[in-house]
Amino acid sequence: MSHPAVIKMLEIGDPHVNWACVHSAAPETPYTEKITCNDTPPPCCRFPLVAHHAARRTMTDFSGMLCDTTMEKQILIVEDNADLASLIQLHLGDINCAADIAADGGQALEKYKAKPYDLIILDIMLPVMDGISLCRKFREDSRYIPIIMLTSKSSEIDRVVGLEVGADDYITKPFSIPELLARVKARFRSLDAMSQSAQAQAPVLVAGEMSIDPQKRQVTIGKKEITLTAKEFDLLLHFARHPGRVQTRTQLLDQVWGYQFEGYEHTVNTHINRLRLKIEKDPAKPGYILTVWGVGYKFSEQP
Repeated sequence: MSHPAVIKMLEIGDPHVNWACVHSAAPETPYTEKITCNDTPPPCCRFPLVAHHAARRTMTDFSGMLCDTTMEKQILIVEDNADLASLIQLHLGDINCAADIAADGGQALEKYKAKPYDLIILDIMLPVMDGISLCRKFREDSRYIPIIMLTSKSSEIDRVVGLEVGADDYITKPFSIPELLARVKARFRSLDAMSQSAQAQAPVLVAGEMSIDPQKRQVTIGKKEITLTAKEFDLLLHFARHPGRVQTRTQLLDQVWGYQFEGYEHTVNTHINRLRLKIEKDPAKPGYILTVWGVGYKFSEQP
């Protein structure tokens, strides 16, 4: 029996929009799929995909793309391109993720307030409120939700600003669906690792007058609670767990942001400057996060 499925390997963002359908002769065994793209959709294909070529792939190309099926993840897609949003929503279902769609910034805020999402996929160019402003709004909340931003390949400034206002990752258009799914899964793995690490290192970390509670994601200096963004907290916690260790900007990017941000070392500088403004008595003469000239930074070894 022929088994139709929507192709997962096509790039999106290409101006040539056609329909694609995948058929197999023996879906119960590994097999080669023939992908055909036509101007007129076949009866079995309901979703427009961006492509204008034919290709051949095997089902094993997609092995390992599925998430743990024990718990469905909830994702908010903020994208004003209805076809693109529907395509992403469809394929998120392949990795056991249920997705809601918001077509503008106003809808996104309403949905965000009404439901506890596990991750947000956020386009920058949006009606009502742009993605950068939305990201700032989301990060004002005490909840930490991973944010993946969709940006134009030519807009480096958008990527930099997005990271600095609190986005966890970005992906440039055009992009392939498997790459997006891999980024989503990577964010969930990172969250799981953070949770396990917090449980393994449950005791509150103390440095001078500062205490850091990994489980509550809470920082206090003396009796004053310090309000940090999610990434500021992650950076401070990473420093505090390795007092005295000198770390380069590239190492901090890899450990706190992820390898994909290589080349954006100035993002580390920005976050450290903001952290110092919040935690240091005199940011010009820091006592916690120390600069090691010509190398990077280290956390004070004060008891």
